[in-house]
Amino acid sequence: MKIYKSTNVFDEALKRIRFVFDEFENIVIDISGGKDSTVIFNLAMMVAQERGRLPLRVMWLDQEAEWQATADTVREIMYRPDVLPLWYQIPFRLFNATSVEEHWLNCWDPKEEARWMRPKDPISIKENVYGKDRFHDMFKAFMVHDFPSSPACHLAGVRAEESPSRAFGLTSYRTYKWATWGKVEDKKRGHYTFYPIYDWSYTDVWKAIHCNKWPYNRIYDLMYQYGVPVSGMRVSNVHHETAVHSLFYLQEIEPATYERLCQRISGIDMAGKMGKADYFQRTLPFMFSSWKEYRDYLLEHLFTNPKWRAGFRKKIDSQEKAYRGEYGDKLYKMQIQSILTNDWEGIKLKNFDDAPGRCQLRIELKEKANAELAAEA
Repeated sequence: MKIYKSTNVFDEALKRIRFVFDEFENIVIDISGGKDSTVIFNLAMMVAQERGRLPLRVMWLDQEAEWQATADTVREIMYRPDVLPLWYQIPFRLFNATSVEEHWLNCWDPKEEARWMRPKDPISIKENVYGKDRFHDMFKAFMVHDFPSSPACHLAGVRAEESPSRAFGLTSYRTYKWATWGKVEDKKRGHYTFYPIYDWSYTDVWKAIHCNKWPYNRIYDLMYQYGVPVSGMRVSNVHHETAVHSLFYLQEIEPATYERLCQRISGIDMAGKMGKADYFQRTLPFMFSSWKEYRDYLLEHLFTNPKWRAGFRKKIDSQEKAYRGEYGDKLYKMQIQSILTNDWEGIKLKNFDDAPGRCQLRIELKEKANAELAAEA
């Protein structure tokens, strides 16, 4: 349930950021080059100027395989005199959804320097001394390294509108004092991440950018001209399981970036040339009698790692048991998309489960099955 107030989201976000500045001495602004982090950065800069808290710490974990426009956008921010840049161009791993042979992009691998997407920037942090090598583990590791015994927090641009699970997580329980719009990273150390624009819509984001004439990533304009729907506009890394669709137009919007990426990791050109219609099947291939049969064939032949295959099989069997045929071919088609993007971690399966109403449906179906078993006993 949404509760509407007499104030507006812009002013409320500023109040939240002022609260964070009052509570924490050590604040880091997370940016990605996208529209949400553009708003977070500019709102935080407004408060930092008010409070005399400059330069502002700004962090970007550079995934190497980025849109050139994204790298250019972030570089402009990092070179501002009122910014303390934390630009991480360090070795770590990212999943490659386009290849069954080369499963990872080893970002900024020193052995692959000749094939890097672009040179490292002079002001960037270049060595991984944080003990982690996966994207989502890095942020907590940065905080522990930089503030081992001091309270600290990150500000980031996550919004509840983007998924039901985010909406639940950002509104259901208190993270810090009275605030629900955050995440506890390390309670003992006093480390948190806050999301002060959690209640914004994407229309609020664009209104703030245009009304304040804030610089933003121009790749959004090119995507809009190309016809990419708002929900599909991603300006970050382009080759993991939820971003493969970017490859279908990357080659036209930024051909030089596409060419470098094809040389960097395998599978990119195959995915890009196939395009959406062939990469994500909407029509059942004639040699299969059902979507379930097609799914099982792909699972057996595309997952070359037996451990990954067994893990994925366990996940889809659990889904079939939970939904008890409620979604039929819709479920099988989603699982096929997950297989085709080598999604062995089950990110797409989780996104399906997190859709509105599905958690409640699983509970109701389980209760119904239990009642039927009790009746038979």
